[in-house]
Amino acid sequence: MSLNSLLRDYIAASFSGIWLQTYEPDEAIFEIAQLCHANSWKFATWDLQHGLGGAGVPDAPLLAVGDPLAALAALGQNAQPGETRVLAMRNLHRLLNNPLLIQAIERQIQQGKANRTILIALAPNLELPVELEKLFVVLEHPLPCRQQLQAIAESLALNCPEGTRPSDYGPLVDAAAGLTRLEAEGAYSLSLVRLGQMLPESIWELKAQLLRKSGLLQMYRGTEGFASLGGLDAMKSFCKQALENRHPIAKARGVSLVGVPGSGKSAFAKALGRETGRPTLILDVGSLLGSLVGQTEANIRRALATVDQMAPCILMIDEVEKALAGASGTSGDSGVSARLFGTFLTWLNDHTSDVFTIVTCNDISRLPPEFSRAERFDGVFFVDLPGAAQREAIWQLAMREFAVSEQPRPVNNNWTGAEIRSCCRLAALLGTTLQEAAKQVVPIATLAQDSVDKLRKWASGRCIDAEAGGIYRYQACEPGKEGSGHKRRLKPVGPLPSNN
Repeated sequence: MSLNSLLRDYIAASFSGIWLQTYEPDEAIFEIAQLCHANSWKFATWDLQHGLGGAGVPDAPLLAVGDPLAALAALGQNAQPGETRVLAMRNLHRLLNNPLLIQAIERQIQQGKANRTILIALAPNLELPVELEKLFVVLEHPLPCRQQLQAIAESLALNCPEGTRPSDYGPLVDAAAGLTRLEAEGAYSLSLVRLGQMLPESIWELKAQLLRKSGLLQMYRGTEGFASLGGLDAMKSFCKQALENRHPIAKARGVSLVGVPGSGKSAFAKALGRETGRPTLILDVGSLLGSLVGQTEANIRRALATVDQMAPCILMIDEVEKALAGASGTSGDSGVSARLFGTFLTWLNDHTSDVFTIVTCNDISRLPPEFSRAERFDGVFFVDLPGAAQREAIWQLAMREFAVSEQPRPVNNNWTGAEIRSCCRLAALLGTTLQEAAKQVVPIATLAQDSVDKLRKWASGRCIDAEAGGIYRYQACEPGKEGSGHKRRLKPVGPLPSNN
C-alpha cells in the first residue's frame, strides 16, 4: 500500500499522532503535501534548521526556528471547525529528551482528535519515550516499488549514448530493488559514468557497499556454481527445481541444512545464488544485537524488511544454533534472544516475498522443535561426510584449483570436503606432496568423533539425505568397510520430496 493510501485512512480516522519511519524525509514530505492538496487539508513543515514553513498554520514567532514548542502551539492556534491541519516535523526523535516537549506533544495529540490537527513525526527509527508510546501510530514509508524504480531508470536512460539505451529494464530493476529513490538514482548514474551505459553489474556493486554500511546484511555474488561443489546431488536438484518452478500459488520457502562441520553447507548456499541468478544475502545475527532497549528487535525487523524489498534473493544464516542459542530463554539476556527468535519464526511462516531462506547448523537439537516444523522450510537436509565418489570429485576440484599434480593421495575415508581442500592448499603452499601435507590435517571426525556420531544418530530418520535423497539412515558397520570410522550410511528410504 502506498504512503498516500496509508495516511489518508489514518488522518480520516482522526489519528492525531503519526510516527512515520522513513529514510527519505524529502520524498515523504512531498507525498504528504500532495495528499493534503488533494483533500484540501492545510499542511506545514518544521525542522531545526528552517523552523516552521508552509501555509498550513498561522504565522508563528521567530522562536519557532529551532523551537518545536512554538511550532506545536501554532498548529492548534485558532483551529476552525471542519478544517484539517497537518504538521510534519523532521527528526523529532532527536529532541525527545526534553520533558516539556514530551508533555506538549502529549497534549497536542490528545487535543488534535477534537480539532483535527495532525502531528506527523518523520524519523529513520522508532525512539519513543514511554509517555508517548500509546499515543502514536507507527507507519513505515515503503521503499520504491518496481514501477518507480523503472521510472527512475527510464528518466536517466535519456542520457545514454545513442544505441546503448536498455531494451529490457527488468535486470536493472532487480538490481536496484531494496534501494531508496536517491540510492537507486545514484546507482544508475554511477553505471552511466563508469561504463557509458546502465548495467546491472555496477548497480550490484554499489548495492553491496550500501548493505555493508548498514552493518546488518552482507551480499555475496561469487562466481562459484554447483560445478565447484562435489556431491550433494539430491539437495542441488531439489533446491534448483524449487526455485525455477514458477507456480502461481506454491512458492519455495527454503531449506535447513544440518551436517558435519566442513561438509559444504555454507558453500552450497552461496553456489545456489550463482546457479539461480539470485543474490545471496548473509544475515549475521550477532550484528543485530544492540545495547539499547528495543534496538535488537528494531534491527531484526529492519533487516528482514530489507530482505523482503530485495526479493527475489536467497537469505543465508550460518550456524543458526549458535546465533539463536538464547532462544530457550535461559541466556540471561532478559528475553532479547527469545524475542528475536520469535520475530524470525513469524517472518519465516508469514512472509510472501520471493525469498529462499537457507539456515545451516551443526547441531539442530539445540533449537526448539518449532523451528523446523512444516511450512517454515521445504525440507531439512543432512549433509554427511562424502562417500567415495564424492571424495574423488572433491579431490579433482581441489587439485585443479590449487594446481596440484596428480599423485598418491592419503587414505581419507573420514575427511570432509573442507579437509580435502585444506590438504591441497597446504601442498601448494608448502611445495610438498599431498601425503606430507595430510600430516597437518586433523579430521573433524577424529577430533570430535562423539559429536559427529551423536549428530548422525539424531539425523537418522529425521532428515533428507543431501546426496542420495530420501530419508537418511545409518548404522554400525564392520571395521575396514566404507565409512567414517565405524559408521556407514544406508541406502535412502523413500523418494525425494517434491516442492509441488
